[in-house]
Amino acid sequence: MPGTYIILIQGVFSSSERSLLKWISKFLFLLLLVLYSAGLSAQTAERPPNIIFLMTDDQRWDNMGAYGKPEFNTPNIDKLSEEGITFDKAYYAVAICMPSRVTMMTGRHISSHRVGFVAPNDYTLSQADFAKSYPAMLKNAGYRTGFIGKVGFTVTEEATRPSTPKEHHYKKQMGEMFDFFAGSETHDRNGIVMWPKDDQKLQEIYKEGRQNSGRTLRTGEAMLHFLDTQPKEQPFCLSVSFYAVKHDNDRDVYWPHYKQFEDAQMSVPENWVEGGNPDLPVVVKENARGVYLHKQRSSTPELYQRLVRRFATQGYTVDEQVGLLVEKLKEKGILENTVIIYTSDNGRFHGSHGLFDKALLYEESIKAPLIVYDGRKRASTFPRREDALISSVDMAPTIVSMAGLEPPASMQGRDISGILNKTQDMSQWRDAVFMEDLFLVDMFQERYKNNVDEINQNLIDANKSYRARGVRTERYKYFVYYEHDPKIEELYDLENDPMEQNNLAGNTEYSDVLKNLRKLTEEIYLEVVR
Repeated sequence: MPGTYIILIQGVFSSSERSLLKWISKFLFLLLLVLYSAGLSAQTAERPPNIIFLMTDDQRWDNMGAYGKPEFNTPNIDKLSEEGITFDKAYYAVAICMPSRVTMMTGRHISSHRVGFVAPNDYTLSQADFAKSYPAMLKNAGYRTGFIGKVGFTVTEEATRPSTPKEHHYKKQMGEMFDFFAGSETHDRNGIVMWPKDDQKLQEIYKEGRQNSGRTLRTGEAMLHFLDTQPKEQPFCLSVSFYAVKHDNDRDVYWPHYKQFEDAQMSVPENWVEGGNPDLPVVVKENARGVYLHKQRSSTPELYQRLVRRFATQGYTVDEQVGLLVEKLKEKGILENTVIIYTSDNGRFHGSHGLFDKALLYEESIKAPLIVYDGRKRASTFPRREDALISSVDMAPTIVSMAGLEPPASMQGRDISGILNKTQDMSQWRDAVFMEDLFLVDMFQERYKNNVDEINQNLIDANKSYRARGVRTERYKYFVYYEHDPKIEELYDLENDPMEQNNLAGNTEYSDVLKNLRKLTEEIYLEVVR
């Protein structure tokens, strides 16, 4: 410290000089003390951020203004995009609800966690694996954790089959990981499991028979109530899983919001197919659920418009809740230390490629909306569009890292914090994202039978399996129906063919590209299952 030096030099100077030096020493000491204290205050101010993870259900990536479709009228989500980072090459590791949700919570691919709808990957998530999910890790680090909405998967003491048991026991299996919970399996019509048990406001929100309140409004009210009950000095992590925009039944649409879309002519994608699509692989045409659902629900202009107007209405209702969320965060003075992540669990075809439904590895199903708003943003990094290849498997390690924790070795995704703050060496970033489709509708219909593995093998032997895996690189998309004999491959140049209309797998000019991506797919798959 400054006072030390005066002892060393007092024999050199006169008494008056020594007095001056003592005064200077004291001044410097006080100055350093002030600077040191200011440094401590700055460090104390660096509190862990609050993290809000917003997930919709089956919302196609381009069904919002931020992704080029202003007719969907999503002003609040668009504002998050305008003030945050919007990813243009984000992809699901798996594009169907149950496994996708588990992937985002655990940071693991479906071939690793094996929580899917159909055999042989039809297990529940064990408590040991759930203990390594992002909510569990943040809870153990002192965060207050909350979950609202659709759970979509089941946690059990040990991983068991089938993955869709008749009972879920959320409080017993997940109670230690969430301080605040208001959720159900796939919809809220059969009641909501909720805690804290003595929260009267929460019970009022989900009161049976409550009038004039759609499922999305209730989710929004519970979300705001979580914030109203949040202790000031504790960081929080809130996961909100909207039931919208899945389904277009009358009971799932909040009709006061429908008026604006009632007579709207919604844009039609260039790859929408009226009737059937002869260009699909035969194994898909003959076996995939999306083919016959398209004929029933989206195969004519009238059916398409009816469907998309209802999805747009639900998207608008979600957007309204996003606006209320941001206003609540401002009101409480915590927006500046809050990260909001907006995405969905999978896309939906809406008639593109002559398909309805999801899971298959075309863009409409597998491409994800992803917007990250960070209240701590720096002008040098926010806002912007981002072209880095991102996977849904990255969500868990990123959230864990944002909380100042080290992602566990079990997480197979990558922390995208360096992408967000522009510190990532892009030469070291991934060149491809890996994706899988392990869903077979015939297997789903047999999921409660004891001999599911035998039934599965019979389907494969009969050449009815359309399970697929593949990669998306900066320019190309490749995937293979690997259980079909012979294997069926699809290759698309997304730079020149973003609608995936020209399969290049049989084009000799692209034989090297095909060979390289085929090899890359297998290499990544072997890493995933290791």
